[in-house]
Amino acid sequence: MKPTKNFIEELRWRGMLQDIMPGTEELLVKESVTGYAGFDPTADSLGIGNLVPVMLLKHFQLCGHKPIAVVGGATGMIGDPSGKSAERNLLSEDFIQHNVSSQQKQLEKFLDFNAKDNAAEIVNNLDFYRNMSFIAFLRDVGKHISVSYMLAKDSVQGRMESGISFTEFSYQLLQGYDFYSLYKQKNCKLQMGGSDQWGNMTTGTELVRRMAQGDAYAFTCPLVKKADGTKFGKTESGNIWLDAKRTSPYKFYQFWLNAADADASSYIRIFTLLSKEEIESLEKEHAAAPHKRILQKKLAQEVTTFIHSKDDYEFAVHASEILFGNSAAEELQKLSAENITEIFDGVPSKTINRSLLDAGIPVIDLFSEHTQFLPSKGEARRTLQAKGASINKQVIENMELVVKSDSLIANKFLLLQRGKKNYFLVVVD
Repeated sequence: MKPTKNFIEELRWRGMLQDIMPGTEELLVKESVTGYAGFDPTADSLGIGNLVPVMLLKHFQLCGHKPIAVVGGATGMIGDPSGKSAERNLLSEDFIQHNVSSQQKQLEKFLDFNAKDNAAEIVNNLDFYRNMSFIAFLRDVGKHISVSYMLAKDSVQGRMESGISFTEFSYQLLQGYDFYSLYKQKNCKLQMGGSDQWGNMTTGTELVRRMAQGDAYAFTCPLVKKADGTKFGKTESGNIWLDAKRTSPYKFYQFWLNAADADASSYIRIFTLLSKEEIESLEKEHAAAPHKRILQKKLAQEVTTFIHSKDDYEFAVHASEILFGNSAAEELQKLSAENITEIFDGVPSKTINRSLLDAGIPVIDLFSEHTQFLPSKGEARRTLQAKGASINKQVIENMELVVKSDSLIANKFLLLQRGKKNYFLVVVD
């Protein structure tokens, strides 16, 4: 089977190519190739940083090649020193295997496992080591790579002062043996990954050359960074995960929607399947009217739909309209308790007893002493007089209002608001 598209050229215009071994592009143009990327099972969900190798494999398959996702059931028990300034804590085998199983289920959503000629595969690298003894590994693998070769790797050099254990020092041999095993078992000739993996990758190509007298290839993608220098994939509330239970589709959508202009242009190339022509057209539209955030909206739509679903995307848009648009109070009343919890995750809140609302709470007291949303009754009174406060998206016109249980959303919540974006959630127990 011949490739349907130039894979390396596709990555080049998307800004997804950094280091590449000689002969790699020529091989990928000439024939359909089996290639792999690895995933480190340190958590039971992939994060958005893992979307980079996911997209590499996705483009690889769309260009007519066969992708393999390797989940590190074995290497995860060792810990990759690449990019790490200190020794990682070792994880238990049960914990690692739980994470492997969870990540495999996620990966199955993103690649085509039923393609006629280039169906994707998922491999657990623990399978390569189950029946191999430590002595056999030293004899059959370790003898092919010299200590001086291993010491020269950046992942090792960066840890020489702070110290590196033999366990982490040996990691590159394990990753290299993964490549050799895939080469022998599945005729896999290519490895792809982040630029911090270059040293481990070249160890793999060296093992293929020495142990199998074969030719293997590798290339890396630049590590994604934010324009302001902060770490990609992190927010004030923590990591952005692909699992909806860890990061709700609404929060996931908001992450991409809030991308800075300087980042949106690179993100939409890396994390979507849009064509060069489509992206350049969007960039022109965006440049003409930056305040409309055309790039960010399209980016958020594409990635949220790809990772979650069209329905999740549409709910996220709807929820955003409720929070930041001019949606009527009726729209808020249609939301379920689960929707409310998802949308207002992270918003300041206070739980109060239902009996208080059954009896009725004066609105000034609700905004002040019962919730501390506003610091004092005086502040609450002034805000209400200026028509600057609302309950459930309805501006409060009457300062003598008594709020009762019949105002609850989903029979459980009250949404207090001051100004346009200052929210407070009252939860009724």
